Amino acid sequence: MDPISNKKEFEDLTTNLRDLAYSYIEKYNPSKQQTKTYLLKKYLKKFQGSKTKKEITEIIDNIVLNLEKSHFLNDGLYSDSKARMLFRRGYSLNKISYSLKSKGVGQEYIKLSIEKIKNEKTDPDFVSAMKICKKRRIGPLRPEANRELFYKKDMGILARSGFSYDISKKILSMSQKEFNQLIKIT
Repeated sequence: MDPISNKKEFEDLTTNLRDLAYSYIEKYNPSKQQTKTYLLKKYLKKFQGSKTKKEITEIIDNIVLNLEKSHFLNDGLYSDSKARMLFRRGYSLNKISYSLKSKGVGQEYIKLSIEKIKNEKTDPDFVSAMKICKKRRIGPLRPEANRELFYKKDMGILARSGFSYDISKKILSMSQKEFNQLIKIT
C-alpha cells in the first residue's frame, strides 16, 4: 500500500464526513449520539472503503469532538430545548425523560432539563395531563353520559402518555366547569 494515497483517502473521508455532519447539524439540530449514528450510517452506505470499524469510530469521534469544541453540538442545550418542546406538546416528565434517553442524551443533562421544567411549573405532570385531555377531548371534556363508559379507555390513554394513576384519577374525576377554569389559568 502506498502511504501517500492512504493519507489522501483518510483526509478525503474525514472531509466528506465533516461536511455531512455540518449539513446534518444545520438541518436537524441533533444530539451528539444522533450525529455519530448518522455519520456511521452514511459511511456504511456511501464510502465502503478498506477502513476497520475502530478507525471509522475514531474518525467520527474526532469529528464530533471538534464540533462540540466549536459549539455546534451541545447536549445540554439540546436536552433543554427538546424537553421544553415535548412539555408544551403535553408529554409527561417520564415520557420526556425516556424520549431524551432514546436520543442518546446523557443522564445528567436529562436531570437538569427535568429540574428546570419542575422549577418553572408547580405541577408539570398535572398541566401536561390537562393538555392531553384537551387535545384528545377525553375525561372532563366528554359528555356526562359517556364519561363512565369511557373511563377505562381514558385512563389507558393517560397511562400510555406516562402519567401516574393518581394524576389520571384526579383529572378524570374533575367536572367540565372545573377543568375549563384550570385550563384557562395554565
